[in-house]
Amino acid sequence: MSDTALKTPAALARGTSAAEIEAAAAAAALRRKRLVYFWRYLILVVFLGGWELLARTRLIDEFFFSRPTEIVARLYTWTTEGTSEGPLWYHLWVTMEESVLGFLTGAVAGVVAGIAMGRNRMLADVFSVYIKVVNSIPRVVLAPIFIMIFGLGLTSKVALSFVMVFFVVFANAFQGVREADRNLIANAQILGAKDWQLTRSVVIPSAMSWIFASLHVSFGFAIVGAIVGEFVGARYGIGLLINVAKGSFDAAGMYAAIVIIMVVALAAEYLMTLVENRLAKWRPVALVDQP
Repeated sequence: MSDTALKTPAALARGTSAAEIEAAAAAAALRRKRLVYFWRYLILVVFLGGWELLARTRLIDEFFFSRPTEIVARLYTWTTEGTSEGPLWYHLWVTMEESVLGFLTGAVAGVVAGIAMGRNRMLADVFSVYIKVVNSIPRVVLAPIFIMIFGLGLTSKVALSFVMVFFVVFANAFQGVREADRNLIANAQILGAKDWQLTRSVVIPSAMSWIFASLHVSFGFAIVGAIVGEFVGARYGIGLLINVAKGSFDAAGMYAAIVIIMVVALAAEYLMTLVENRLAKWRPVALVDQP
């Protein structure tokens, strides 16, 4: 299907009614949507089919790469019969509890700190060096420290997820506040807006795009934090399943656990998009989103 057929009819014959223009635009958008889904599914089928074929013909070593049918079988077994370490749903619940708590606390703290330091130059000058020092520490090395301090339970995983999320959200919130439209701020000040009114009505809405951009990726970081913490030491969780599968050279188990994490991350991304669209209805439609 050519690109011309996907474009909205910008140059229709004169006298064309508005209803006809809207119908043509809707048809073009529908064709584009179908083409996008066609290519998505085709790429997925080719990838999985090629993987399965290469494994069955022994062009790749099944011991290391497993194969899609074996991974699906492992997921079915875990779902219906549980894992050797307990029910799959409990492991998933533990990991999600750690990730969600770390995400929420890290996101709230990052937004508050970013807005506060973005609006207060003295505060930013004082604490910026400490933020840079802590941010320079690789997050993974904090896992054993948190486990040593907080133990193998929930708190250590939440702490690591918090650290993974905080700096991403903080950096975007801080930059979003600094990039706020100066003309809008000046106009609001002329109208008599106080500092808090400026922050609430002008600065925060201006920074929302930056903040939501960080939230989209930070939940994935929260999951990474929980999984890394479970690698280092845990009694339950998806990270524990990956660690056990690694220890027994169970490639299908490792890939099955990774698939579970991918599905959860995609579901979280979808929910985040819904929340963003609901809270940011005032934003104009981006050029790339227009049919």
